[in-house]
Amino acid sequence: MTQTTVADPNARLPRQIPYIIGNEACERFSFYGMRNILVQFLVSSVILAYVPEAERQGVAKDVFHSFVIGVYFFPLLGGWLSDRYFGKYNTVLWFSLVYCAGHACLALFEGNRTGFYTGLFLIALGSGGIKPLVVSFCGDQFTTANKHLAKIVFDAFYWTINFGSFFASLLMPLFLRNFGPAVAFGIPGILMFIATLVFWLGRKQYVRVPPTRGEDPDSFFNVARTALTTQVAGQGRPGLLVAGTGVVLAAAMLLCWALHAWFGINLPFWPEDFHFVISACLALGALIAFGGIGVSMQLERARGRHPDAAVDGVRAVLRILIVFALTTPFWSLFDQKASTWVIQGKDMIVPHEAWWWPSWLVKEAGQMQALNPLLIMLLIPFNNLVLYPALRRIGWEPTALRRMGFGIAFAGIAWVIAGLIQLKIDSGAQTSLALQTWPYLLLTFGEVLVSATALEFAYSQATQSMKGVIMAFWYLTSTFGSLWVLLTNVAVRNEAVTARIAATGYSENAFLMFFFAVFAFAAALAFAAYARTYPMQDNYRTA
Repeated sequence: MTQTTVADPNARLPRQIPYIIGNEACERFSFYGMRNILVQFLVSSVILAYVPEAERQGVAKDVFHSFVIGVYFFPLLGGWLSDRYFGKYNTVLWFSLVYCAGHACLALFEGNRTGFYTGLFLIALGSGGIKPLVVSFCGDQFTTANKHLAKIVFDAFYWTINFGSFFASLLMPLFLRNFGPAVAFGIPGILMFIATLVFWLGRKQYVRVPPTRGEDPDSFFNVARTALTTQVAGQGRPGLLVAGTGVVLAAAMLLCWALHAWFGINLPFWPEDFHFVISACLALGALIAFGGIGVSMQLERARGRHPDAAVDGVRAVLRILIVFALTTPFWSLFDQKASTWVIQGKDMIVPHEAWWWPSWLVKEAGQMQALNPLLIMLLIPFNNLVLYPALRRIGWEPTALRRMGFGIAFAGIAWVIAGLIQLKIDSGAQTSLALQTWPYLLLTFGEVLVSATALEFAYSQATQSMKGVIMAFWYLTSTFGSLWVLLTNVAVRNEAVTARIAATGYSENAFLMFFFAVFAFAAALAFAAYARTYPMQDNYRTA
């Protein structure tokens, strides 16, 4: 039987796609419903009653970004279990049940710190565990015959995510305000149960790509191990030395944390505020960075013991990881819209007197987050139907990497405007909450260019055996984005740093906003430079 290797113009969307899209819409409502009220709940709740009132905003931001780190760290676990043992369908279903349990804990233990934090951990585990798999599971439903429809579905997938996020961001602050945290956290739990049910209903129609079960002798990790351990006569193993250095650094970081946390030993070179989450993320970063460099240095030694295609596939993955690393500054800006921008908005005036302001619905700063998904639902069709065709007509192709690079830059512009708004607030002038519309618009445009594009990019660049794991690495970029935020929060607790900030004449909040803007611009320039040499791949499944 001849395999179809070219696109079929008459191909239709697979029948099972609506189940996946429906599941994602409900799951995203549940996630953003609890995520977008987390900071404002913590600031005024008994959970942080032990913290002095002046410090609660900072501690609430730390809790929030630690939670985000967990959400985007556990995709590594979900991707590994799926690829090696259980397959995408079973892994998504089981982690979804953990997810539901986490929501139940938030609703039941609103006043109990241990119970509430347990719920956050279970949600991070469940949400993170399924995060890399639902997108790649959706991609598995396509072949080379209908892959031209995949872009439509990936955009629809991202549009649906924001459809659920819009209503969650708009309504949950009102439920928290009017009905209390038990109801506000309980409703997202109900939606997560519905999401799990919808996903289960499509079980008989899904295409299920079997897991590798570790039986692929030419997998990414087997090729990488061969490259690191193979000796060549007359040559050393510098790559193995570099990778080993990463292991030693990671172990040393965790040891420094343990000495402080368990034995109360303060090391002069290790900040006391580097808690477990920061230490573990730094250790993971050292493993990935030094391991990747070490494998790249000796990768050619794997040729002959593994097929050229497998070695070239590993080289492609290492290139993808560099692309991912350069997007982490974007996420350090993006995720702060649910923390820093919400806190900023509380110092602004809600313009109820303006005739155009929807006072019947938008009553507080936390609801401004609903602008993000609303704008995404408008910008995705605008970009695909108007902007991209117009750019092509003038001879400029908006490739995936070009879109992502410009997206990082637009995030920087958004934070410049947020910083200018903060300067106005700091001057004592009454500042309308409506002004936050502009940074939200620019940040959201940047998000569409980066994140919506990356869903398709990450899937298409990964080889079949590594799709779950490479998607996990993509989501890990948000972990390191929040790590930058935590490291910055630690830095501003240092008296020398705060004195330097004060010397600039800016408030701490304004200074940090401009700092993150510069961070994004530098990342955009580095991304553009690397993108010029990146070789694109096409790794869709053959029909």
